[in-house]
Amino acid sequence: MNATSVGIKTEFIKLDQFLKFAGIAESGSYAKMMILDGIVSVNGEICIQRGKKIYPDDTIEIADYEEKFKVIKDEE
Repeated sequence: MNATSVGIKTEFIKLDQFLKFAGIAESGSYAKMMILDGIVSVNGEICIQRGKKIYPDDTIEIADYEEKFKVIKDEE
C-alpha cells in the first residue's frame, strides 16, 4: 500500500476537514458520509467521529483505497 504525505500548517485538523483538504472527499457531506459509514481508519482504528482531531504523524486509511495518508507538519 502506498503512503501519501499530506502537510498541515496548523497544530491539528478535524477528520472531515482532512478528507476534503487531501482531496479524498469532494464535499463536506461526502466526508461525513464516509466517516459515518465506518470506512475511515485513524492509526489503524475505525473512526466514526467527524470532529476527531488529526495530528502530524497520524495515518488515515480508507477502506478499498490503494493508498494511505500520512499527516506531516508543513512548516511555513
